Amino acid sequence: MSIPQSGGGPIERHEQMAEYLEAGCKPVEDWRIGTEHEKFGYLTDTLEPLPYAGERSILAVLEGLRDAHGWAPVEEAGHLIGLTKDGANVSLEPGGALELSGAPLETIHQTCDEVNEHLREVKGIADKIGVGFIGLGAAPIWKHEEMPLMPKGRYKLMDAYMGQVGTTGTTMMRRTCTVQVNLDFGSEADMVKKLRVALALQPVATALFANSPFFEGKPNGMKSYRSAVWRSLDDARTGMLPFVFDEGFGFESYVDYALDVPMYFVYRDGKYINALGQSFRDFLKGELPALPGEKPTLSDWADHLTTIFPEARLKKFIEMRGADGGPWRRLCALPAFWVGLMYDGTALDAAWDLAKGWSAEQREALRVAAGTDGLQAKVEGIDMHKLAREVLEIADAGLKRRARPGAGGLIPDETHFLNALRESVDTGKVLADEMLDKYNGAWGGDLTKIFGEYAY
Repeated sequence: MSIPQSGGGPIERHEQMAEYLEAGCKPVEDWRIGTEHEKFGYLTDTLEPLPYAGERSILAVLEGLRDAHGWAPVEEAGHLIGLTKDGANVSLEPGGALELSGAPLETIHQTCDEVNEHLREVKGIADKIGVGFIGLGAAPIWKHEEMPLMPKGRYKLMDAYMGQVGTTGTTMMRRTCTVQVNLDFGSEADMVKKLRVALALQPVATALFANSPFFEGKPNGMKSYRSAVWRSLDDARTGMLPFVFDEGFGFESYVDYALDVPMYFVYRDGKYINALGQSFRDFLKGELPALPGEKPTLSDWADHLTTIFPEARLKKFIEMRGADGGPWRRLCALPAFWVGLMYDGTALDAAWDLAKGWSAEQREALRVAAGTDGLQAKVEGIDMHKLAREVLEIADAGLKRRARPGAGGLIPDETHFLNALRESVDTGKVLADEMLDKYNGAWGGDLTKIFGEYAY
């Protein structure tokens, strides 16, 4: 979940909101890669989820990272709720999952180094206090009442609202984890093509990264239960955004969409003011019930954009949001997958050629089928396994042309980060299939064994 935005004066012209998004346009040489991943913490002896405070807790891990590795604290109402260092931040998800939001980096080699360093630091602290972390799309055994809500004002407001607009919002908050990558665009036209490709091919990422076939101690009938949770969360702020594929789509179109998404809050003086269900359009007129007579700033607009949760999200960059959190190889594979498609013009064109003929109904059906069936999904003649193979070949070629070396030049490009995905395409099985095979075989139906095999 995002932290409060800062900077930006009052919104005095409607155009400022689109200009805010347009300010993200960068020349190719300034394009960067930002990778975020979430992971569940648990007590290694009892397998219970971590509380916020105590000797073995999320707070103890945050304090350990602060004291041992030089992370600067982020506090809210006297609670340590995050850390920052070198352009990256560590934050808490609502149910206590720990998130690294990485710094904007030039290559996937650097991104993977950052991920490995973070996991090494976390493990060093966690091992000392009997705590473990695991990367999965959904909590495999815990129930809602076992998951404590972290002490952040944003989460308290969201938690109260979720049940009014959908059926799975509190499940999303407490019991799902993702890995996502944030990528840049060069112009409005570049943004449009990238966002369309991101949305259309997000189901491929959902299928390839699916690893949440369990929930509350048993199989749930899906390869990515996390994906299903997001589909029933809040129709006003989630989904595949069909309007993005309309002729004439651009920054202003996204502004019009975002203005119609009901608000959650306004952040003032370190506090979250309840604006649940209220209208940003009313805010622009000085008629927001939560703050009568007050008009928004650009930081309010930036905050509002963080409360919108489509499969791919536009801010001053584009966020790819369709993948389950997972083991470290796949934390590095996700940026490789999307960078290969997005940061090479030939690859981007080829990716769009694959998807441009699909209807909104086909794109939505692919989204649903990917979460249910993974690589075995089939929609109106579209075979997910075949599609994933084609998309992966495009990404591989894009990374080869990008030709960013690593290891002091010993590794010529970033293609080896796709190896985990190649294995899935070669076998036709993703992690969810592997886990189900173990559950029905070597684990003997004992789901607690997932922690021993898949913990970081």
